[in-house]
This record gives sequence, structure tokens and C-alpha cells, in this order.
Amino acid sequence: MEARGRTWLGIDLGTSSVKAILMDEAGSVCASATQPLAILHPHPRWSEQDPEAWWSATEAAVAEVLAGTDARRVAGIGLSGQMHGATLLDASDRVLRPAILWNDGRSDVECAELERVPGFRAITGNLAMPGFTAPKLAWVRRHERDVFDRVAKVLLPKDYLRLRLTGEYMTDASDAAGTLWLDVEQRRWSDAMLAATGLDRSHMPQVLEGTQQAGRLRRELAERWGMDTVPVAAGGGDNAAGAVGVGIVRGGQAMLSLGTSGVYFAVSDGFRSSPEQAVHSFCHALPDTWHLMSVMLNAASCLDFTARLTGQRDVPALLAEAEDRGLLKDGPMFLPYLTGERTPHNDPRVRGSFTHLGPDTDRADLANATLEGVGLGLLDGLLAVESTGLVAEEITVIGGGSRSAYWTQMLADILGKRLVLRSGSEVGPALGAARLARLASDPGASLEEVCPMPAITAAREPDAARHAYFLQTRHPLFRLSYDRLKPLYSDAARGDDFRPS
Repeated sequence: MEARGRTWLGIDLGTSSVKAILMDEAGSVCASATQPLAILHPHPRWSEQDPEAWWSATEAAVAEVLAGTDARRVAGIGLSGQMHGATLLDASDRVLRPAILWNDGRSDVECAELERVPGFRAITGNLAMPGFTAPKLAWVRRHERDVFDRVAKVLLPKDYLRLRLTGEYMTDASDAAGTLWLDVEQRRWSDAMLAATGLDRSHMPQVLEGTQQAGRLRRELAERWGMDTVPVAAGGGDNAAGAVGVGIVRGGQAMLSLGTSGVYFAVSDGFRSSPEQAVHSFCHALPDTWHLMSVMLNAASCLDFTARLTGQRDVPALLAEAEDRGLLKDGPMFLPYLTGERTPHNDPRVRGSFTHLGPDTDRADLANATLEGVGLGLLDGLLAVESTGLVAEEITVIGGGSRSAYWTQMLADILGKRLVLRSGSEVGPALGAARLARLASDPGASLEEVCPMPAITAAREPDAARHAYFLQTRHPLFRLSYDRLKPLYSDAARGDDFRPS
């Protein structure tokens, strides 16, 4: 293939959609396509998807993004995807059950058991949380033994796509770090953690760095799409790939992702951890690099919830109404824990709530409370990460929520940090996947050349007085609200596995 005019295909398997993009040699996105996905909730705290739906959406997105282009110019493919999902295959690569997703909360009992494995936190760098992959397999082993006994391979969501693309069982260190089976500091599978869930290395894909080649496109797919049998990069988990996409690749750099979930992501040159505060300690998608991450299970998704709850036609209209009103002092308080929470509580049973309501509370007040409540939850996570000594002065904001100037300014005031928006940040992990594809397929490409930080398009400077108000008044009330309501949700949840006959 001639070097001139090359492109790279990035595929991101998200929770609500599959996105495919083409990146040219200048690093610009020259085409994109998105296909929706549905989530299944067959029981309380369950969250699942059909892997075949992932593949169908991927095929459709790739076909759309390649339409009208010279597919022979594609020099490589990169993958990113939702982390932690358990895709269970038998010896013939048949899917044994729907994949259990990152926001599934059924395995809290199994988490407590894994925490008793000798050296657990030192090996994994994390708490055991129901969202991670290992406790899901422990749950399947206990409750669906016929399925567990037929498991030949356990793949993460993006790596199931790799299998369909290449026929290879491979993953990358950033995604593998979210399983609780990886020795995160050593970047390799832990035999002790695998044995704790009745598995061994034969059940696992090979672990590579995100910039390495991990298979080549199957010939039949290459012919169907009009491509060559190009290399497929190991890629990265969605947050690591999103960071690569906006140039968050060096120690001390940080980003905030405002998607379905809310993530604060800070890069570290060495391994750090703070499991007691439910901070995630993962490998980055780049060699010899790690990152710390605080995670809220519900961020921008809370806006969809409040819009639906209050009868507003859509989120943009809700945001406009909130901005017209402005955030009132001592207004309603919102706990954004609609499906439980990770950092810093590790509490799958807590649920969301509005408190401090008055007779004059209206939709605009509830909208502002939702924006503030997500922000205060993000402040919890930021403070937990900074307790390790990893402090960033400037944070890049990505994700759908970053489109609101009103909300991002509120977040700058809550966090007390300069927030910057960068061109192309809405593409997110798919662009990072394409950048990793170039690093894997172009021997002459350097990290500096392929992964620059895009130009700043806007900056939100924190207001010192507002930050003091949030930190000294609203944040303590937010934490107290959780502490007081936690027993209520924990007690009520004792019957949440009830099944009507």
C-alpha cells in the first residue's frame, strides 16, 4: 500500500452504540457512523447485551463509514470498547449467554469473597466491585453452573469483536486491568486471581500493549469490505482509548468524560493505587504507563432521567430551562446513584434521590439539582484520586455532556479546576482506537506525531467564591445525604432478588 493517502479505521463498542470512524494521515476524522444498541435488564440490578447485536451493529457501522471511500487505503484497524463485560464462549466460540455488562450489580456477594483472596488488593490495585469481570464469573459459577462448565474463553466486549474480525483471542493491558484477573503493576494475568474464580490462563486471551498488532483482518471480511487483510491493533478500554484520542498520554495529564457514566482519568508514569476509596488503578493503553480513574455509574444519563421524569421533550431543552433559571443557593439536592455507585462508595444498592424539595420547586430547579449532583459526585472522585498525590491543574473535558457551556462552567466551579474543551473531543474513544491502529501499523510513527493534544476550543476558569461555596457548603450536605440514606436503600434491597411466581 502506498504511504500517501492512508487512513485508519477506529471502532468503539459503547454501551448505547457502536461508532466507527476513519482517520486520515493528518489525524483528522474524515468519516464517521454510529449504530444503536439496546440494553437488557431482565431482573433488578442486571444489565446485559447480546454479543451478536454488537457484531451486527459493527458490520453496519463499518459498511456505512467505508461507503464512498477507497477502502484499500485503510492501513489498520483499532478497537476500543466498554470495559468489564463478560462474554462467555464455548469451545466452538459460540456465545453461551448474554454478556454481563459493566453496570451490572448482581455480584456483590461474590465481591466480598474475592476480597478474601490473599494479596488481592496488592495484585489487582482495586476493590472488588460488581462491575468488574471476575465477580461476574464467580456469580455464573454459583448460579448458572451448566453455563460455567462449558466456558472455554472469557472475552471482553471489544475483544469479542476482535475474534469476529481476526479469529484471534487477544486483549490489551488497559482493558484486562478491569477484570480483577490482571496483576496490574506487572501487566500480566494473575494465576491466583484466576484460580479464585475457577479459571486458568487457558480461558484468557493473550495480553498485549494497546499499540501492538493483535491479529489481521479475516480475508473474507477484507474482500467484503474492499480492504486488504490489514493489522488490527490491540487497542484499549473505552476510557484509555478516549484519553489517547485527546492526547492524554503523559504523566500528570487528566481528562473528565461526561458520557452515560462520569469518569475522571489521570495518567501516572508508575503504578499507584487507592482501593480503599474505590479508585480504579489500571494500565494505560500505552506501554509502561498507568492511570487512576474515579467512576460514577450515572452522569449525563441523569439528565435523560430528569427530562423524562419532568416531561421535558429532550435534554437540550432541559439544559436551556436550567440555565434560564440559574442554580439557586440552597436549592434541591440530587444524589445521582440511579444504578448504584463506584467511587468513592462502592455501593451497588444505593439509588438516586431528590431531597430538600419545597412547595415552589419546579422542573428548572430539579434540572439544576441534577447538574449539581453529578458535579458533586465527580468532586468525590477527584478528591479520591488526588489523595494519592496525583494532582492535575488542567482537565480536558470530553463526552456528550461537554457540549453544554452552562454545565461545564458549573463543573469548573465545583471542582475548582480549569476545564478545557478540545476540537474533535466528541469523537472520543473511536479516535483513540484509530490512533492506536496507526501506532500498531506504521513503524515510523511516533507517539508525539500520532497523539497530539487537539487545539483548545474553549476554557472554563473556576470562580473562587463559587468553588468555596460548593466545597464548604454543598459538598458536605451531599455527603451527609448519602450517609443518612444509605441504610434505607441497603435495608430495602434485601428483597431485591424476589421473583414473582
